[in-house]
Amino acid sequence: MGRATGGAGPARTRERFLQGEAVEGGVRSPILGSWQRSRSLGLSPDQADLPFRGDFDPESRLVRAAAPVLDRLQYTFAGSRMNISVADASGTVLLRRFGDASFARTLPAIQRVPGFVFAERYAGTNGIGLALAERQLIRVYGAEHFAERAQGNACRALPVRDPLSGRIEGVLCFGYPRAAEDPGLATMIRKAAEAVERRLLGQSTVRERALLRSYLDARADAATGPHHRIGLDELAPELHPADRAVLLDRATELISGAQRAAVDVNLSDGRRVTLVSRPTTSASGVEGIAIEAVLTGPAFRPAGAFPSLADETAGSALLAALSLVRPPGDRPVLLVPDRLSADLMPGRHAGAAPVEGGAIGERTGLAAPTAPTAPTSPAAPAGTPDLPSDSQPLASGLVMVGEPSVGEYALAARRRLELLSEASASIGTTLDVRRTAEELAETAIPGLADFVTIDLPEAVLRGEESTDPLGDLRRVVIRGIRDDLPFSPVGKKPDFGPTTPQLRCLVSGRAVLEPDLKVAAGWLAHEPELSEQLLTAVHSLITVPLVARGVVLGVASFYRSQDPAPFGDDDRSLAQELAGRAALSMDNARRYTHERAMVLALQRSLLPHGLPDLDAVEVAHRYLPAESDVGGDWYDVIPLSGTRVGLFVGDVVGHGMLSAATMGRLRTAARSFAELDFPPDEVLTHLDNVVGRLDREDPEPEDFGIIGATCLYAVYDPTTQQCAMARAGHPPPALVRPDGTVSFPDLPAGPPLGLGGLPFEMAEIHLPEDSQLVLYTDGLIEDRNRDVDEVLEHLSGALAHPEHTPDETCQTVLDLVAPDHPYDDIALLVARTHAVDRNRIATWDLAADPALVGEVRADALRKLADWGLDETAFAAELILSELVTNAVRHGAGPIRVRLLHAHNLICEVSDTSNTAPHLRRAASTDEGGRGLFLVAQLSQSWGTRYTTQGKVIWAECALETV
Repeated sequence: MGRATGGAGPARTRERFLQGEAVEGGVRSPILGSWQRSRSLGLSPDQADLPFRGDFDPESRLVRAAAPVLDRLQYTFAGSRMNISVADASGTVLLRRFGDASFARTLPAIQRVPGFVFAERYAGTNGIGLALAERQLIRVYGAEHFAERAQGNACRALPVRDPLSGRIEGVLCFGYPRAAEDPGLATMIRKAAEAVERRLLGQSTVRERALLRSYLDARADAATGPHHRIGLDELAPELHPADRAVLLDRATELISGAQRAAVDVNLSDGRRVTLVSRPTTSASGVEGIAIEAVLTGPAFRPAGAFPSLADETAGSALLAALSLVRPPGDRPVLLVPDRLSADLMPGRHAGAAPVEGGAIGERTGLAAPTAPTAPTSPAAPAGTPDLPSDSQPLASGLVMVGEPSVGEYALAARRRLELLSEASASIGTTLDVRRTAEELAETAIPGLADFVTIDLPEAVLRGEESTDPLGDLRRVVIRGIRDDLPFSPVGKKPDFGPTTPQLRCLVSGRAVLEPDLKVAAGWLAHEPELSEQLLTAVHSLITVPLVARGVVLGVASFYRSQDPAPFGDDDRSLAQELAGRAALSMDNARRYTHERAMVLALQRSLLPHGLPDLDAVEVAHRYLPAESDVGGDWYDVIPLSGTRVGLFVGDVVGHGMLSAATMGRLRTAARSFAELDFPPDEVLTHLDNVVGRLDREDPEPEDFGIIGATCLYAVYDPTTQQCAMARAGHPPPALVRPDGTVSFPDLPAGPPLGLGGLPFEMAEIHLPEDSQLVLYTDGLIEDRNRDVDEVLEHLSGALAHPEHTPDETCQTVLDLVAPDHPYDDIALLVARTHAVDRNRIATWDLAADPALVGEVRADALRKLADWGLDETAFAAELILSELVTNAVRHGAGPIRVRLLHAHNLICEVSDTSNTAPHLRRAASTDEGGRGLFLVAQLSQSWGTRYTTQGKVIWAECALETV
């Protein structure tokens, strides 16, 4: 990408960049990042001078390991214009070879000999500097170089790592004319770097063998007597594997401590082993630690005496075995001491193979076979830590030999594994994006970092995918070992510049490591004042993109303070692993949040948005969704004829989109059946049929299970103050009387909706005026951690305040009774009852005699005049005349006429017949059939409801003034 005419690389893009234009799409992201850092450092493309260091070590480990490899490469590239360099971790060139010696004469004099520095902060974009910055294989071609002098060249560079520590020791770089570009060079440089790393590993092996040799020589003369054993299994027969692992772990800790010490280790069976650390130094000056195990106490029964390994023959055999313990690859192995000693000692079972190393083997590189120590007698060698006074030493043996730094690597590896294990259990415990980010920070401190900041787009917190993850970031989490650092506060939008590690990692999709922030140009260029303050407390940074399933969720930044060592590549891998796990959990939480938001939006859209102004009741309601998932709880308030009101509350079984959709269908059906003026038990019967039909029509019942629901329906009549109720497997309502007495009416339970074929029973209770009827779903009272009877007592206490308004009652119940973390939805409906003034009700009873129609009409007009409804009298007179006439002609006596003066004027005519009138269109030749048409035109609404004695035909007239 970006290669220009003539093969010079992105020359035009480079020129545009140097002129200050945006070039994000014209060059590879590592190259662009390096250009930006070079510019922020104030480097000039024409700059030719490079610093020179004469204090480098020409006999360093890296030089000794790389020199033979470079010699072979020089032979391979003989006659070509290839130059091969090895630089240390600071970018200082330590070795250089040329395929054609004459090529060296074309270089500046300072670059012909080792010692010049090719770090990015001095030389700009180049192979060595960029490989150290990106910590991976790098190719820089032609105009991708920042400096003008390098435009005709190309190079490939690869970091060289210490196989034991994983630390970058230096860089291997191939430089060549850009016309000689060959893809096969990538494979060759990888193989060459592996060869250097194997030689580095071989140097570590020699050092460890020398330590063991010096330990054996120091103890050879004293190694006599029956107390000397050659392995933990020989010292303590039938040692449990878990105990053996604990002993090896503690031995590694003692090695990393780098000092003389003794610790007691209690085994699982009650026995005790004392581990003693003894400093030892090889003939070449390598300092290390030998760990001996001393078995004390009468519970041990050591095995019989074995020949000593202190003699020269045995020592030689031991060293010969040690020379074979490492494979030619870059991973050491862990040898179980007892098994190796069994191969070396006569009379023991042979054939035990080396065991590939885990946390200890990968870092120590050597778990030495046991060797005898000085006799455990009162005349112990000088410097031996004192053993407990109550312990009787029985036997001792060598457990492990190693360098303290290697022991530190082993401990670090084990702690990394422990941290990953902890992360598996502690990250993603909730389906909340913000809480998951907090768990990532809490897990990383202090095991990995001292301070953690996490920035997420606002869209991700809402459960959506961010359309601009780089510009929509907000600080979400700040955690640290203390709280006085000047990080951008939570909620603020961090201003990440183009050269900052955070933006670089988001653009590249890879973790970025800055071991030393004092020389991190991109970081220092971002908010210089803030950077200076932070540099007094932090010195090393790893920033990791939070990406899961291709979605950018944010960025996590891990900082270390001045005390711990700087971050390394192992730390970067660990941070990336932690961030990857957290990102998956965050994405799961984001998807859940998105789905929950959609279900909740559907649920709320299907619930009533506003309640009508009613004469019968004063109503308040609440809906509280579950924390984990949205269910199918619902409520409804339905105005009925005759100033009556229907109160519904229900709960659909299950959670999620299906339950919410089913709830909407049930609520629609319930409202339709209620508006037909069916009594509560009949409404539940019809709903039961609906649920059964929905279950039968479900195309995939195996995925969603059987549809079911519970429901409670109450109809309150303010003219009689009677309330008829029926329930289908739903909790009974609470009744708060005007004196504050709280009770739970004993209603017939009824089966849940959907079972089919079972009857529902209705009960009627009298509700004094200003009573409160409280309907709720089971999420209010049922909780895994609470007893239902105790919850009902709390509910009674919360409701025992008759002076509260329905809205205050709702809030009190949610505050005092609802669980803190509801696992099920809660729907709550509170209705304070009213009674219609008896002076606003007029009733006439008459026989089925047409002659009485005029008298009723006249009485009704007088009553309307008394109520001040003269403007409505004409329409009411015609409506009453038609309804009474129909009752006389088509119904059966006795007939009752009732007028109700509420928000509207309601005219009711009842008789004992079950035959309902029907509105029809009368032909021009018909003499009748227009009465109900007039009623429909003159009234706001009209209808028929059935009673146990017959039917009631009603019509409602709107009042212009009340």
